[in-house]
Amino acid sequence: MNTKIYKEVLFLAKELMTCANKKDQAGFDAYYAELKAICDDNDGTDKDHPVQWETLGDFTDDLEQAIAVYDKALVKAAAINSKDYLSSIGFSAAQLKIELGDNVGAIEYLEQAKIHSNKIIDKELKAEIHDVLFDLKKA
Repeated sequence: MNTKIYKEVLFLAKELMTCANKKDQAGFDAYYAELKAICDDNDGTDKDHPVQWETLGDFTDDLEQAIAVYDKALVKAAAINSKDYLSSIGFSAAQLKIELGDNVGAIEYLEQAKIHSNKIIDKELKAEIHDVLFDLKKA
């Protein structure tokens, strides 16, 4: 990923968190618009990367819209065959599906995330995916 863009996305994520914690909606909206512009500007270019889309999904308030952003991020992650992003984005989408009461949809995301997580180092994420999937399937 382009280092300059990564640093911009990281900066915007920190600012979005600060605004969210301070309940500064105007600031949040402004930084969110900047992040969305980066995603839109880089979409389909050699600067496109799943991390920017995953971050946008993380800060999208509307859950259905956030899932759509995560789905786009999953396509970007699949294009570069990044098991780390496929796992983390799938897990995030599953969490939102659970919030929406769609356990079947959550299971679908988690099953894919589990397959991809077999190739990652992050043992904590692997365990979370396994545990949530296990709990949903026994419910």
